[in-house]
Amino acid sequence: MTDQPAHHPLLRRRDGHHARVTFEELFFDLVYVFAVTQLSHELLTNLTVTGVAETLILWFAVWLGWQYTCWVTNWFDPETPRIRGLIFAVMLLGLVMAAALPGAFGERGLVFALAYVAMQVGRTAYIVWELGSDHPLAANYRRMLGWLAIAGVFWIAGGLADHWVRAGLWTIAIACEYLSPMFGFPLPGLGRSRTSDWTIEGGHLAERCQLFVIVALGETLLATGATLAKAGTWNAPVLSALLATFLGTLAMWWLYFGTSSKDATDRITHSDDPGRIGAYFHYIHVILLGGIIATAVGNDLVLAHPHDPVKTAYALILSAGPAIYLLGSAIYKKVVYGVVPASHMAGVAALLILIPIALTLDLLAVGWLTTIVMLAVGYWEGRILRQRRLGAGEQPAAH
Repeated sequence: MTDQPAHHPLLRRRDGHHARVTFEELFFDLVYVFAVTQLSHELLTNLTVTGVAETLILWFAVWLGWQYTCWVTNWFDPETPRIRGLIFAVMLLGLVMAAALPGAFGERGLVFALAYVAMQVGRTAYIVWELGSDHPLAANYRRMLGWLAIAGVFWIAGGLADHWVRAGLWTIAIACEYLSPMFGFPLPGLGRSRTSDWTIEGGHLAERCQLFVIVALGETLLATGATLAKAGTWNAPVLSALLATFLGTLAMWWLYFGTSSKDATDRITHSDDPGRIGAYFHYIHVILLGGIIATAVGNDLVLAHPHDPVKTAYALILSAGPAIYLLGSAIYKKVVYGVVPASHMAGVAALLILIPIALTLDLLAVGWLTTIVMLAVGYWEGRILRQRRLGAGEQPAAH
């Protein structure tokens, strides 16, 4: 479905072609490079159960802020002055939110909450005002505004509360924003939305998700480069760690862009209900991208301390990052192809088996083992991709 719901001067023009990602959207994503860096650094310095719980809550907030903006720029033209101004205002609030991440469970909890709520509620309220009362999209945005306002109460209350109460209130707020679209933002007196009403441009939405994966992988490389730059001596263990972490990141890139991203774009573009598939993509990517962030933390440990013995927390993060990524990727490919890839499940099993073994090794050895698992999964998927293309009658690429 690519029909424009009704004429409005701020809506994107739908002519049946792939709507391009604009420079305004790419500029907006730069804030999220910073946000992802903040999250991975915070987790690295607080690698405990509490630190993981805090990072998970904050990651969902970061993702939801980006996700809701992504849906706005799918419907509305970012090159019109009013939508461009909206994006830049949200960008400023997102920058404040990202800067407050390290203190979000400390003295900057209220600052974080206020910036986040202003971004979510302010953006949606502006769209409701611009649409007026009669536009077909207006009812959906009114329901969305209602749920974001409800969540905002919990965000702000959490910002005023103590640590674990804050975590509980913010978890409720996340549930409001993450789960309500699954049920069509139902509210008494306002009804509920249907995914068939979400006349999104599928190719654009898939590309936006793909660009966020690039942002997260870029942050992983950034962390690797920064840690290498701080190394006192570039000896053989450090260079071996560099190669292991780089190849692991390359394997993640291949598993996403080399084996499924084009097919994913086709899947959402040709779906009878692109709104539903688009929603699935957003729900899935929060898992997949969380795995990339956790992997970046593991890479930092391997490169900074290659010969250190592996503690329990280190073993868990080194295996959990790639395993979470593979789980997210498996669900993603289930949506795209209708089957869960056996390669990914085998990779997850191997990574889990590796956890007790890791406790007898050093960080460099474990870094190589997790990378070998990811490369093996990537090779397996590559063979399946070639078979799929040959089965569809495609000619293999010339080399």
